[in-house]
Amino acid sequence: MRLRAYAKINLALDVVGRRPDGYHELRTVMQSISLADEVSVERASEGFELLVDPHRTEVGPREKNTVYRAWRLLCDRLGEELPVRVALRKNVPAGAGLGGGSADAAAVLRGLDGLFGLGLSVEEMREVGSGIGADVPFCVSGGTALGEGVGEVLSPAPPPPDHRVLVVKPRRGADTAAVYRAYDAGPDGGGASGRVLRALRSGGLAELAGALGNDLAPVAKRMVPEVAELEGKLLEAGAVGASMTGSGTAVYGLFRDEDAVARANERVDAHFVGVCAPVPLGSEPA
Repeated sequence: MRLRAYAKINLALDVVGRRPDGYHELRTVMQSISLADEVSVERASEGFELLVDPHRTEVGPREKNTVYRAWRLLCDRLGEELPVRVALRKNVPAGAGLGGGSADAAAVLRGLDGLFGLGLSVEEMREVGSGIGADVPFCVSGGTALGEGVGEVLSPAPPPPDHRVLVVKPRRGADTAAVYRAYDAGPDGGGASGRVLRALRSGGLAELAGALGNDLAPVAKRMVPEVAELEGKLLEAGAVGASMTGSGTAVYGLFRDEDAVARANERVDAHFVGVCAPVPLGSEPA
């Protein structure tokens, strides 16, 4: 099975509290976008094998890689080994807040379900995914959703109006834990999630663009000033709104149509630049 594993952006990210275990309670509106990794899942004679392209892409130790963990947790749940070879072509930049690793894990769960005829429900895949990372349950189904808890408690949200997205990322990333630690020492956030939900219900792109917000952005901009620079460049290039996604350091701009985003693509220079659009699902057959 070959699948496209779609990245996500945070249209809003509010940090609403900190739990005793150290994790942060969030209220975030997430949107799947057409920027995608390519995931191939096929039967093998035994065990688990992961092939990554480009070859030098950093995916971390096998035991910590989201794709391996998806396989391992599902096998543990079923009580049997599923011999498989996974080939992963990375197009979504790492350390960006775009959920690339989470999207890969979710796609592998869907691929294993289809390949071995497991008959898993969305809820079962989300439950497995919650043991991998907070974004994985969203990436199982994707589209547009409000995430609460650490992001895993999901409620559907209205889809956005038709538009295009330009995603840009500086060379430098930001350590997620360090961003949250720095946030804890600062002021409370701005409550963008409510504004974004109201804008989605209104159906207007201008309203949505004006509602974007991310509580972690001011911290990330101090740590990696290029984040603020790229946000400014997107607005100068014609974006109707721009914001950072996740804990950074990728920034996205919303554009009204193909012509507007194409003009911006020619003007904005960054380590990574990608033109994409909202999509209504987390993965699909390639």
